[in-house]
Amino acid sequence: MSAPLPSDCPREISPGLTLRGVAPPLVLRDFKLIAFDMDSTLINIECVDEIADAAGRKAEVAAITEAAMRGEITDYKESLRRRVAMLEGVREEHLMQVYRARLRLNPGAAELVLACKAAGLKILLVSGGFTYFADRLRDRLALDFARANKLEIVDGALTGRILPQSWGDICDGAMKRQTVLRTCSLIGCDPSQAIAMGDGANDLEMMDAVGLSVAYRAKPKVRDQARVAIDMGGLDRLLELFDGQ
Repeated sequence: MSAPLPSDCPREISPGLTLRGVAPPLVLRDFKLIAFDMDSTLINIECVDEIADAAGRKAEVAAITEAAMRGEITDYKESLRRRVAMLEGVREEHLMQVYRARLRLNPGAAELVLACKAAGLKILLVSGGFTYFADRLRDRLALDFARANKLEIVDGALTGRILPQSWGDICDGAMKRQTVLRTCSLIGCDPSQAIAMGDGANDLEMMDAVGLSVAYRAKPKVRDQARVAIDMGGLDRLLELFDGQ
């Protein structure tokens, strides 16, 4: 891997691609894991906001989501519980409608995933969103691992609660970091050999734990702390940093 630049001052190496403390070209095969956030990173939407549309509360939920992603709400778990409570009564069919009609991979997502697989990296999807979508994306893209929050569904409708899972209750920033580090340990990967991509404040802890942090069309707080910021184009612009893949 390349040595850090003498300064962490950001420099734009091409329009919409900014580096901080990274000197390309890097070698993709030097890395062993890439971890993706889901909502607004791997995919184009915030799923909780789109589900809330069916309850007539999208604007209210989206405002909380935006504040949480900007880091203005520090208790992510409580903010998610508040938003999920507003989804009570939404039918399960609406979740499938969101998946089929509104959810799209962000540009370059499939290309980046394929390139990482070809270079031998394992791929982790770790989300503060929901298993309903994360598990489908895991299967669709043949990802190696996925972790997200599980909505409680009773008689075909959301109860407004999140179900506890074996690893804990809610996948927040701390759990994202822990998941990345545990996955590194599982596959024999030093954290310095991992890449983490995200856009919101709840991604900062996992991004801080790895060798290469990537902000994709991210909130200012995230962009300012990432080693790589992609502000234009697709996720696959990350590949512009690599050589000899």
